[in-house]
Amino acid sequence: MTPLLTFGNPEFDVSIIIVSFNTRDMLHECLQSVYRDGSSLSHQVIVVDNASTDGSQEMIERDFPQTVLIKSTVNLGFGKANNLGFEKAKGKYIVLLNSDAFLSGKSLERSIEHMEANPRVGLGGGRLLGRDDSSQPSARMFPTLTSDLFVLSGLAAKFPRSRIFGYADRTWANEMDEAEVDWVPGAYSIIRPEALAAVGGFDPRFFLYYEEVDLCRRMKQEGYSIWYWPDVTVTHIGGESSRQLHGMQLSQVGTQLTLWRMRSMLLYYRKNHGMKVWCAMLLEMLWYWLRSVKRRLSPNPRHRASAEVDLSLASIMCRAWRDTKGGRLSPAQPW
Repeated sequence: MTPLLTFGNPEFDVSIIIVSFNTRDMLHECLQSVYRDGSSLSHQVIVVDNASTDGSQEMIERDFPQTVLIKSTVNLGFGKANNLGFEKAKGKYIVLLNSDAFLSGKSLERSIEHMEANPRVGLGGGRLLGRDDSSQPSARMFPTLTSDLFVLSGLAAKFPRSRIFGYADRTWANEMDEAEVDWVPGAYSIIRPEALAAVGGFDPRFFLYYEEVDLCRRMKQEGYSIWYWPDVTVTHIGGESSRQLHGMQLSQVGTQLTLWRMRSMLLYYRKNHGMKVWCAMLLEMLWYWLRSVKRRLSPNPRHRASAEVDLSLASIMCRAWRDTKGGRLSPAQPW
């Protein structure tokens, strides 16, 4: 069950919530950007620290004492940690910002201007850029079995300008055009508290991944819209990768993150699409298995070696299915 959230009379223009876990140096840079970019607004900065052991909490208390610091004794993940932040938020609007994301220019002011102009916008996001100004997927559509297949098969990457193959990340669209979309990444988003109260915050069953997809889906069901605004720019270091390879094998971290992604995917499909969760699971399983067979038959020794990675991915999906009982329950947290 999602928590019951209520918001009274705002005391600030905006409350900025940052969830952090062992990201001290990036968090320091993030907070610097927040206090610099938000100087023209009355703002409240809330950091929810997920039991960091790298001195993050001490850094905040020493260098940014005006910050509201919530110290969790365990890693709550993204959704639960933000739900804690929501309880302390006193702003007219709420901004979610990753600890590896940095505001620039008039990001906050422009976001608020957009929200003020359209009271039916429940949540909005901006254009995410790497440090080298490379674009990251910032305006997305809800996942479907078809779009999942296009991403798995590489067709989405091969034909990004196709409205069919590039559907999931809207890679066919002009990134400089604002648009109503299905969801935006949680690295940066601005939320109307009334919309948040209507849906009760993040579903705490999602420890990591798919939590913002689920939140936006529920907001749209309540009649609110989700928007992407390219004039709101945010530098984001994290990128998209949830798998890390070391040589030809999945690293320990990559395996863990892949398991988390698969668990959340199954929870999402079961919750929102019922029995289609079976199709989502079988789609990935069969894809990895067939690709492993093809690679084993390849004359290229690197391809043959990488077949083991595919078998590992299929095995991880089997574990995710067991862990979530087919998407019916969230394993004990922290994952």
